[in-house]
Amino acid sequence: MKRDLDFDVVIVGGGAVGAALAAVLATTEATRGLTLALIEPQPIRMPEVGVPLGLRVSALSHASRALVARVGAWPRVSARGACAYERMVVWDASTNSRSMDALTFDAGSLGVADLGCIVENAALNCALLEVAVAAGVVLLTGAVTELVLNDDVAHVRCGERRFKTSLVIAADGVDSPVRALAGFTGQGAAYAQEAVVAHLAPHEPHGAIARQRFLKTGPLALLPLADGRVSLVWSTTPIEAERLRAMTPAEFGAAVTEASDSTLGTLTLASERARFALRHFQADRYMATRCVLVGDAAHSVHPLAGQGVNLGLLDVEALCRHIETALSRGADIGDARGLGHYGRERRAANVQMGVALDLIARLSATDGVWSRGLGRFALGFANRATPIKRALAQRALGL
Repeated sequence: MKRDLDFDVVIVGGGAVGAALAAVLATTEATRGLTLALIEPQPIRMPEVGVPLGLRVSALSHASRALVARVGAWPRVSARGACAYERMVVWDASTNSRSMDALTFDAGSLGVADLGCIVENAALNCALLEVAVAAGVVLLTGAVTELVLNDDVAHVRCGERRFKTSLVIAADGVDSPVRALAGFTGQGAAYAQEAVVAHLAPHEPHGAIARQRFLKTGPLALLPLADGRVSLVWSTTPIEAERLRAMTPAEFGAAVTEASDSTLGTLTLASERARFALRHFQADRYMATRCVLVGDAAHSVHPLAGQGVNLGLLDVEALCRHIETALSRGADIGDARGLGHYGRERRAANVQMGVALDLIARLSATDGVWSRGLGRFALGFANRATPIKRALAQRALGL
């Protein structure tokens, strides 16, 4: 490392992925000697005890949960009501959840205790931030307004302060300012869909089952929560999303009950409602000299499979592994040649997942006999074809 650096690594973006990256680097034996800074304009605080779970939740895979546990953040996350789910059912609107054409995964048949865990985004984010700061990461509030990447050092300006660092890591989201400042390009577009999110109280117990039904306008997911409610993520057209937001609570509950095929009986709205636009993005490359992209700054996918944060945490694992390798060889952690291994590895995996999710999202939102029939056939075929089903399950588990 260069002795005149202010920090060895500057991470920009204190969301779950950026916080996880800081926590892993700060607590891993091979990298804990690095001087680390995390820049975040508005760091979040852990929700107070007794406050209901926030609307934004994530389905953590086994691999993601293992990372959170390894750095010591899991107790704080689980204290906010993490809910392990033991079964997953995916079906098309032209059939029902009990049909052989529904794709089902059971933890028991896969030899695992559960398929994953539903956690509150705010709790996950804050717990990882707390670990990072406790391990010595310097948390800076502000926005990066200037970035200069030279062959030997990177210059970062945050407010009135300027820093010199060996490596800048952009973890600042799909609209990443750092990505733009560094000159990265990419391909992406908005879906003709918005996601409506809310929590609902089901008449029947959710049974620790994650459910997803493909409707003509997009997928509807009901995810189990630890307090007995379910988290709704309903991807639909902007017009329909606006209509759903304008409904009375009773009308909204009835609409979700019908759209979910009454799989949990009557559903009653038990929270506020929110909606957000959906888009996909893939950076043309993930690395340059002195700068790398992780998480949504590098890629953004449709939420239908709940893989966004899991893909970001796989980026974290891969990047930390490459940094460890560089340190063990006495190499410069910000050198483009070493970072290239990370960039190629993760971009190939993320492109594959992004293309698959994009295809499913577009087919599911196409109202045609051929596409609807194809979707039903594909789910049924995957449910009957054991090797395919097991491969899908292993990917979902992050194994």
